Amino acid sequence: MIVTISGKAGSGKSTVAKLLSERLKLKHYSIGDLMRVMAMEKRITLLELNKLAEKDKSIDFELDNKLKEMGNTKDNFVVDGRLTAFFIPNADVRVFLDADDQIRAERILKDRRQQEKNKDMDEAINNIKKREESEKKRYQKYYGINYFDKKLYNYVIDTTQLTPEQVVGQVVKFVNSKKGIGRSSGGK
Repeated sequence: MIVTISGKAGSGKSTVAKLLSERLKLKHYSIGDLMRVMAMEKRITLLELNKLAEKDKSIDFELDNKLKEMGNTKDNFVVDGRLTAFFIPNADVRVFLDADDQIRAERILKDRRQQEKNKDMDEAINNIKKREESEKKRYQKYYGINYFDKKLYNYVIDTTQLTPEQVVGQVVKFVNSKKGIGRSSGGK
């Protein structure tokens, strides 16, 4: 069983993926965590790393190649990241999480991601939008893909009014409905 969790910044990807992996007893991987480590190693913010990646495609390619390899060589895991459904199309379940901009900004401000240096709500929302525009531009340029395209996913959840546990409950219910469906069908 492979489950990909994609979605907008602050929609709950990492939290949901971690809880889901515990609930399903699967390994968890996070592309966002890898990017944050990369940004810290370069002593820059995540937004600055995204801007740098617009000019230096090796940053995205390094992460993307790890994703492809994971999808081809591993099984029984949950992975969260923007392009997980694109690079692991054979995943049994491909989830997209969405949420209201205000809620996403609140979550990011409360989150452990203090290195993202948002002073207040307006700056957090502004940085989210800049980051998403940067990513959309890069992903379109490099792969001709828009990760907001719901056709990539077989389950979409708006997390605005939901707790992480409620989202995990919905995903587990969906996963259980998919059990017994062969991998060759792409999880459909």
